[in-house]
Amino acid sequence: MTPRPLRTVLYVPGDKPRAIEKARTLNADAIILDLEDAVAPEHKAHARDNVREALGTRWPMPVMVRVNGIGSAWEHDDRELALTAGAAGIVLPKVEAAQAVHELSLGLPLWAMIETPLGVLNAAALAALPGVAGLLVGANDLARALRTRADPDRLPLLHALGAVVLAARAHGKIPLDAVYNDVRDPEGFGNECRQGRTLGFAGKTVIHPDQIDPANAAYGVTDDEAHTARALIDAWTAARAEGRSVATYQGALVEQMHVDEAQDVLALWEGTRGR
Repeated sequence: MTPRPLRTVLYVPGDKPRAIEKARTLNADAIILDLEDAVAPEHKAHARDNVREALGTRWPMPVMVRVNGIGSAWEHDDRELALTAGAAGIVLPKVEAAQAVHELSLGLPLWAMIETPLGVLNAAALAALPGVAGLLVGANDLARALRTRADPDRLPLLHALGAVVLAARAHGKIPLDAVYNDVRDPEGFGNECRQGRTLGFAGKTVIHPDQIDPANAAYGVTDDEAHTARALIDAWTAARAEGRSVATYQGALVEQMHVDEAQDVLALWEGTRGR
């Protein structure tokens, strides 16, 4: 079965019941109910109760839980909740060591957050773990750890972003780009979405409902793009039926790798129609 496309994954604070309920109605491809950074220490227990209640009802999209990290005071209670309440996956923050993740043996798809220099350096080992479904970039913590300056083009982070994509793609896992902090800057958000798509990310994590549709568009496929992909496949199929090893479409040479890419485009288009 083709994995559900994840163009947009929305973080929702676990201590905000109204935001959780609203998230059900939104067009995100998946939801992350957050027990970590978005929740103050004194609200952790309350947030956990909210998340447990939310997971007890049906959702129109997969719902994952971002737990507090290894070594925190809340890690065991958070992971027990995610494992027993029906979460679609566990988002683990500040992951650095493959051995530590392997020893968890969670039994649910694990999404490893790459938020530190050591996490970037170990991204390939993390992506190689069978239980890891994908890698998520945590750019805020990463930029602070690297002591970079703010840059609209993310130039100081490009090596790290590329390393995460490379690690994930090498092992057949899903790379998701970091959140964009300024919800009042749709132009900057759109530029970052296009950059992430160009770098090879499969989708983007977001923090506000207004960011969902632009990210879906940036990481999706238009009807025209789907039509072009189908026409290219048809040209290839006709050439092969005539015994030719290559074909041309719109003046360009078409080989098997181009057909494979076109099939990926159609799969994404079909997987997101109506969403």
